[in-house]
Amino acid sequence: MPTQATSSSSEPDLYTPLNGTPLTAGQLPRHGPKLTLLFVVLAAVGLWLAGWNAAACAILGAFAYTLIVYTWSRMVEGPRKATDRLVTALVTCAFLLALLPLISVVATVIANGIARFDVEFFTHSMRGAIGEGGGAYHAIMGTLIITGLATVISVPIGMLTAIYLVEYGRGRLAKAITFFVDVMTGIPSIVAGLFAYALFALFFGPGVRMGIMGAVALSVLMIPVVVRSTEEMLKLVPNELREASYALAVPKWRTILKVVLPTALAGIATGVTLAIARVIGETAPLLVTVGITASDNFDPFDGRMATLSVFSYNSYAHPGFPAFAFTDRAWAAALVLIIIVMVLNLIARLISRLFAPKTRG
Repeated sequence: MPTQATSSSSEPDLYTPLNGTPLTAGQLPRHGPKLTLLFVVLAAVGLWLAGWNAAACAILGAFAYTLIVYTWSRMVEGPRKATDRLVTALVTCAFLLALLPLISVVATVIANGIARFDVEFFTHSMRGAIGEGGGAYHAIMGTLIITGLATVISVPIGMLTAIYLVEYGRGRLAKAITFFVDVMTGIPSIVAGLFAYALFALFFGPGVRMGIMGAVALSVLMIPVVVRSTEEMLKLVPNELREASYALAVPKWRTILKVVLPTALAGIATGVTLAIARVIGETAPLLVTVGITASDNFDPFDGRMATLSVFSYNSYAHPGFPAFAFTDRAWAAALVLIIIVMVLNLIARLISRLFAPKTRG
């Protein structure tokens, strides 16, 4: 009875060296780049402790690490792998370089603003404040009120405009609207403030300052952002959903209301939240339209109001006595503003996850 031939013992084993050459030949040691990075970091820290500039140490360290790893890889692995490592190092350095300003700003604001991050700062206004006392309660409430009004104005206008452009817009009118939305996206914030000031000056005379004026100025900046984000989300809704609804004789307006908008809800809500984060820190338009006050004023239709951005600017640019107290309040207000923006971005991510369309699979 013939037997099945077995594999010859002369066939090479994929898991054993060939001709005495290890499988890891032509590769850098596993922890070689990491140890090199550790050595370079320690050397850079040593130079910094010796009195060198921190930025110069970081740049010199990045250059030294890239040069060492590239040369080592070219000698061991060849030019192709060395080029790959070089490009990876350059991209990583570019990312870290872009991250440095953000880290520097956040660290500076936290270091300078944490001193006044106390209960009094969040519960008192500057009315009657002397020396190191007082807080930014009136500015926090003013920021929330004005931004809330701007959202109420911007979201309906922006969403309806986007719905028209995606679902109905054809011809010259749609092209004109798209053109003006693009123009509004790039206008400076001070122009929005001057527009709102001129608009209200026609009815109430020059010199008027009200919270609603600031809300209108911010809405001019918010509307194009809401339009663009909503438009992109509506375009992502599959046409099959619309066609299925039309096949059931559902009117177009009801299809938009019951099918299109719920499907795009997560993206629309995220875009609105990011638009709020975009304008909540604006200073120039609020400085022109709302001004600043030391007292509590929560009525946006009567007199000046305080906002965090203007409060921070005014405290830093026009300090009283003692000057360090005003500077500390300015940094603390900036820190609160950064925290609010971070919270809004986290909310946008949470909304995107919670309301994202569920898929089966």
